[in-house]
Amino acid sequence: MLTSQTLQYFIYVLAAASVILATEALYVSYAKGRSRAGTINRRLKRLAEDAPAEQTLQGLLRERGLTESGDYIFGAVALNRLYTQSGITGNPLRFAAIFILAGLAVALLLKLLAGFSAISALIAFITVGFVLPVLLLRRSRNKRIMKFAKQLPNALDMIVRSLRAGHPVSVAVGLVAREMPDPLGTEFGIVSDEITFGLSIEQAARKLSERVGFEGLHLLSVSLSIQSKTGGNLTEILANLSAVLRERQKLRMKIRALSAEGRFSAWFISLFPLVMFAILWLSAPSYYGAVWGNPLIFPVFTIFGVWALLGDFIMYRMINFDF
Repeated sequence: MLTSQTLQYFIYVLAAASVILATEALYVSYAKGRSRAGTINRRLKRLAEDAPAEQTLQGLLRERGLTESGDYIFGAVALNRLYTQSGITGNPLRFAAIFILAGLAVALLLKLLAGFSAISALIAFITVGFVLPVLLLRRSRNKRIMKFAKQLPNALDMIVRSLRAGHPVSVAVGLVAREMPDPLGTEFGIVSDEITFGLSIEQAARKLSERVGFEGLHLLSVSLSIQSKTGGNLTEILANLSAVLRERQKLRMKIRALSAEGRFSAWFISLFPLVMFAILWLSAPSYYGAVWGNPLIFPVFTIFGVWALLGDFIMYRMINFDF
C-alpha cells in the first residue's frame, strides 16, 4: 500500500512529466510553424504540409484558373489568361462574382438611396462589376511581370552554374524552385514538377511563358526549342540570355527614370480638373447654379472626358513601349 509521501512523490513526477511533454509539444508546433513561415515561396509552403507532389501541382494550377494539365478553363481565353498572369490565387468565378455583386450593390444604393438616374446606376454597375476587376487584374499582372523580370536573370545564372557543375537541366530548375522567392520560385517549381511528371523542358517552358506573360520567358522557350532541335551549348545560350535580359532591364529602368517628370505631369494634369470639381462641389454646391439642367451638359462632359482620356492614352504610349 502506498504511503502518503510516496503518493506525493508520484504526483510530483507526473506533474514534471506533464510540463516536459507540454513544453515539447509547444516547441514542436512552434518549430513547425517557423519552418513553414521560413519557406520562401508558395509551392514550398504547400509541400511542407506533407501533400503529395502531384496533388500540390494540381492545386497550384487550379487556383490560377487552369486545368490539371495547365490549359485554360474558360472559353474566354483573353480573360482567363489575364487572371492567370495576374498571379491572384483562388477560384476565378468567385473573384468575378464578388465584383459583380459589389457593382449591383453600388448601383442599388445609388438608385434607391441617392436618387441617381437608371443610366448613372447602370454605369456604376458596369464600372464596379466589370471595368474595375479588369483594371485590378492588369495592374497585378504588370507588377508581377516587373518583379519576375528582376528575378529571371539571377535564376538563369543559377541554372548556368548548376549546369557547369554537371547537373542535368531538371535538377538545375529544381534548385531554382527551392532557392528563389515568389513569383519565380513557384513558377519554376511548377516547371520542375511538370518535367518530373512527363513533360519535356520545351513544353514546360512554353507553358511557363503563357502563365507569366513576360517576353523574356518567350525568348527562353524559343532558345530551348532551338537548342533541342539543332544542338548547341545550352550553358552558353542561357548565359547570353541572362546578359541580354539584364541589359534590357537596365534600359527599361533608365527610360522610366527619364520619363518620370512626364508621368508626373500627366497625372497632375489629368487629376487637377477632377480634384477642383470635387472641392467646388463639396464647398459650394450651388456654384454651378442651374447649369445641370442644360441638355448640352451631358454631351459636352462626355466629349471632354473622351478627349482627356485620349490625351492620357497618347502620353502613356509615349513613355511606355516595348523594345
